[in-house]
Amino acid sequence: MISMTKQVSHLLGAVVLASAAVTASAVDTPPSLAGVTVIGAAQANRMINDGVAVYDVRVAAEYAEAHIKGAKSLPYKERSAKAVDFDKSKDSFDLRMLPADKNAPVIFYCNAGECWKSYKASSVAVSAGYQRVHWLRGGLPEWRAAKLPIE
Repeated sequence: MISMTKQVSHLLGAVVLASAAVTASAVDTPPSLAGVTVIGAAQANRMINDGVAVYDVRVAAEYAEAHIKGAKSLPYKERSAKAVDFDKSKDSFDLRMLPADKNAPVIFYCNAGECWKSYKASSVAVSAGYQRVHWLRGGLPEWRAAKLPIE
């Protein structure tokens, strides 16, 4: 009987730990980022219509499935922790795809607040000297909800 109680106790402990791990991995990004302007879908749409470059930083397969009309695929290869103090040296992001003019506005997006790729891409761009970085924090889900054009 005691061994059965221990087994159940260990099983419950494992379930609690697994649940905590899942919760920790689904942590939303912060609502703001120093040096970056957080924008909504309507503002992003106006900017895109004015010729501002928009970058989809999700994996290529997600981009191929659906993306904001006119967006360029620029996957952010994420290996660092999903945290404000992430180690950008663990990640891969091709800044050469961004405009040479670091004063040109750019927009980054991915899959909303729980997706850290656009947060990280925005942070890396600011660190590289880009002055007008915009983050569509609500990502493609916000864009779809606003019924804006998708390709």
